[in-house]
Amino acid sequence: MSRVICAGHVNWDVTLRVDALPEPDGEATVESRVGAGGGSAANVASGLVGLDVPAALLGSVGDDEHGHAAVAELASKGVDCRHVVSVDRGPTTVKYIVVDAAGEVFVLGSPGVNEAFEATDLPAAPLAAADHLHLTSQSPDTAATLARRAHEVDTTVSFDPGRRVGDRGYADALREVDYVFLNDREAATALGEAVERGRSAGSEPASEVGEALARTTLVLKHGPRGAEVRDGDDRHVHPGYPVDAVDTTGAGDAFASGFIAARLDGAAYERALAVANACGALTAAEPGARTQLSWRRLDDLVEG
Repeated sequence: MSRVICAGHVNWDVTLRVDALPEPDGEATVESRVGAGGGSAANVASGLVGLDVPAALLGSVGDDEHGHAAVAELASKGVDCRHVVSVDRGPTTVKYIVVDAAGEVFVLGSPGVNEAFEATDLPAAPLAAADHLHLTSQSPDTAATLARRAHEVDTTVSFDPGRRVGDRGYADALREVDYVFLNDREAATALGEAVERGRSAGSEPASEVGEALARTTLVLKHGPRGAEVRDGDDRHVHPGYPVDAVDTTGAGDAFASGFIAARLDGAAYERALAVANACGALTAAEPGARTQLSWRRLDDLVEG
């Protein structure tokens, strides 16, 4: 039985390390090129398994070399991939991730089938048996349906909607979730000043998404400045850990893995934030989207 089901993108990532991100009409030197499995839901599932939390993945790939490789890599790590759908109407989504010497990232995406799965691809029994459902970028209708189904069987839900939180029509899904993960840019896009005004002064954000976010528990990721939880009028803050960033790809997904694992273990918000920040720091300090997480590695950092 999987304690957590992660639903969302399963990709193939091609990471290009460059000497510098070029200006418009500029040029950079590619110092290395590496292909590996990626996608936010897949990254979180992999991180959870490393933290001894059984995890299953709901997503979709193409019936092609990249899709087969992505699923095989996850299965080899212990992720339950029985609910990953292989479709023949398009290719596995490939993301080209460009990383400079300072660890800064930009992403180029190619069309693919990473949102071809539907809520009905997850049977009722595994969802009812799970402790938690984690949603990432996916079809708004699929996200909302999965969140409603989870709450009907008392399975808690978190959602990391990603950079398009403000324009994909996620309001219905956001009304159904217990936690929402946002980085600073995403929070500014979705909430503007509402993250401050909507809670401290009682005013309501203008958009449906902002209104939904103002009524849930926010887990705000501040990168090198740590993170915080905003639960109603209560705030819980952790300053993070100093790290020389090599590649920030997947650091937010690792953060989510740590936070979910700690909360499932009964940790208070302060401990959950400490674990989550440690996961993000370890991932940012190493190349690639999936650092091998373990409690031994985390304890060395958290207790240090």
